[in-house]
Amino acid sequence: MEDEYNLSNIIGKRLEAALGELGELLWAYVVLSKKDISCIFGVTNYPTEWVNKYQEQGLQYIDPVVITARNRLTPFAWDEQIMADSGLHFPELFEQAREFGVTHGYTFVLHDYNNNLVTLSFAFSAEQKAEIIPALIERKGEISVLLASIHESYLALAPPSDKNAAALEGNARFTDRENEILYWASVGKTYQETAMILGIKTGTIKYHMSNVVKKLGVTNARHAVRLGMELRLIKPVDG
Repeated sequence: MEDEYNLSNIIGKRLEAALGELGELLWAYVVLSKKDISCIFGVTNYPTEWVNKYQEQGLQYIDPVVITARNRLTPFAWDEQIMADSGLHFPELFEQAREFGVTHGYTFVLHDYNNNLVTLSFAFSAEQKAEIIPALIERKGEISVLLASIHESYLALAPPSDKNAAALEGNARFTDRENEILYWASVGKTYQETAMILGIKTGTIKYHMSNVVKKLGVTNARHAVRLGMELRLIKPVDG
């Protein structure tokens, strides 16, 4: 939690400094797993109540901005009418967002090598639209580079548990034996019990678990089991 707090502070301060010239804009930098659109990381100055509601209800799964961003490489403007015209009509979501002044916006998009969808969105009122959108379009090259730079910092600083499973899968291709050992550990079996189940020596269990720890880039077996479960890297085995 402390690492995540520090990372949020670092990313947040960089964005605040870089975006200060645009005035009192609402913005949100968000990293989503394209595999299941779960939120991995986010920093925003959106109203806290709206952020909490969005997260608690898992609104990213029906958010037309997220749905659109998945298929975009270039920035795009949005509001309820634009989304409806695109076939994405979610009046209830926009009605909730309207309570917090999130009605119009402009989103920059990035797709990274970890199979993440990364967005930097700006929200503003209808009255601000005529002034803000031209300013964002004028600086879209600069803001796109800023998003790439911010995200590079995130990738470099984020702890392994915050990163997408696809990235770890590339480095953590477990052997069948390693997966078996990780699976039995994940359901609470000791090394001795796992050795009996698999018909091998306890020392062999420890050897394979050591390899798993190295592949996941963690410090011990307990962390390896937790991370493997969290990122759904462990395949079930027959009992």
